[in-house]
Amino acid sequence: MVPVVIPAPQDEGHRQGNPVTELGVARRAASRPRVLGFTLVELLIVVVAMATLATIAYPTYVGYKVRANRAAAQSFVIDLANREQLYFLDARGYTTSLATLGAASIPPEVSSYYLIPNPIVDNTAAPPTFTVSATAKAGTIQAKDGDLSIDSSGAKSGHW
Repeated sequence: MVPVVIPAPQDEGHRQGNPVTELGVARRAASRPRVLGFTLVELLIVVVAMATLATIAYPTYVGYKVRANRAAAQSFVIDLANREQLYFLDARGYTTSLATLGAASIPPEVSSYYLIPNPIVDNTAAPPTFTVSATAKAGTIQAKDGDLSIDSSGAKSGHW
């Protein structure tokens, strides 16, 4: 004899063959896809981590900018001192004008943070002397860094 299979009757307690029980409801709830997004705690953790990195990185960045601006000003001041020495070889005296030295236009990376006045010259001294300086502008990040100067003997003063 062949066994006969009789299907179970479908009633309100059955849905697609799964009985509606507490366990069945829990399984269906667990199998639902999770809602995409971030929780408030996750966002706060990210904000705190970013704030911590910023408090470490920003002062380092500012220090780098100050050193880079100082290096640009030092290079320009040394260039002016060399131009003064070359001018002295031709004219037997130093000039008091940046335009005469060919440096009428100050590079923007220097002029943004430093004032470069005309050289201070004493052609009556024996030997003649000059001083080229760069004064940090007030209200810039260079203000606390200080001024730079170099004289005809090569002596540097300020923050080199």
